[in-house]
Amino acid sequence: MNPRRKSRLYLAILVLLGVVLTATLVLYALRSNIDLFYTPGEILQGKGEQHEKPEVGQRLRIGGMVMPGSVKRDQQSLQVSFKVYDAKGAVEVTYEGILPDLFREGQGVVAQGVLGAGNVVNAREVLAKHDEKYTPPEVAEAMKDNHQGPAEIYATPQNGGNKS
Repeated sequence: MNPRRKSRLYLAILVLLGVVLTATLVLYALRSNIDLFYTPGEILQGKGEQHEKPEVGQRLRIGGMVMPGSVKRDQQSLQVSFKVYDAKGAVEVTYEGILPDLFREGQGVVAQGVLGAGNVVNAREVLAKHDEKYTPPEVAEAMKDNHQGPAEIYATPQNGGNKS
């Protein structure tokens, strides 16, 4: 091999290694910024056939309907807790801050936050649907086939059939 061909080979290998290193670092940096979307049933039972349940401390987004009668506000602070439900279960969400004007019971919401112990989502942001016809695409898709009201949720085995 002549020296000119050798230098081109080394240059090509160096460029390839640089591209691989750059791609690896970008993917590693983005990994910590990804919030996976879950429905309440997926948090309680797992996602799909592989039963992938989120871990405590994992950042996520949860979408569903606000369970009627579940909104509790702390009179001393801006702390609010409520349950988000779908046909497979209900998950409690806590949030400190001012809720969107359109937030109300029986309406669709998406909450971004961290999963805490006992399947409680500690939200840092709560989004409410902006009109009667809009539902976030993830919520619409997840609830299309399995939407039930809160009465059916109370009777499910994983919730013990009571209003707790």
